[in-house]
Amino acid sequence: MSEPAANVKLTRNQQLVYDALTGAETPLSAYSLLDQLRDSGFRAPLQVYRALEKLIELGQVHRLESINSFVACQHSDCDHHKAVAFAICSSCEHVDELTSAELSKLVATISDASNFTLEGSVVELRGKCQACAQQSTGESD
Repeated sequence: MSEPAANVKLTRNQQLVYDALTGAETPLSAYSLLDQLRDSGFRAPLQVYRALEKLIELGQVHRLESINSFVACQHSDCDHHKAVAFAICSSCEHVDELTSAELSKLVATISDASNFTLEGSVVELRGKCQACAQQSTGESD
């Protein structure tokens, strides 16, 4: 079993969802998780959504809005960042979680200038990972 961040106690369903996400090579939708976890006792989408909701609240999972999918957090200190970015490969669907103090500062500056109280921000970058970009370049030769 994968381990969530220290001092986080998960229910059985939350742990199963977390393990499925940490073992996945690409982001998973709630329905993909349900299909994958049926043999573990999951019968309804609500079970998956409740587990995901709590995992997101705990900072263990992120929702990728643009592809309506979920990934396990790749950084133990996500709760220290007001902004996180994801590089999503449009070819292989690989996702890298990126954190940057500069990104957090920029997002904070923009929200402050708008008199907006920032609770968090997710930036999704779409494109091709290095491997897929190299493969595309090699195919055009």
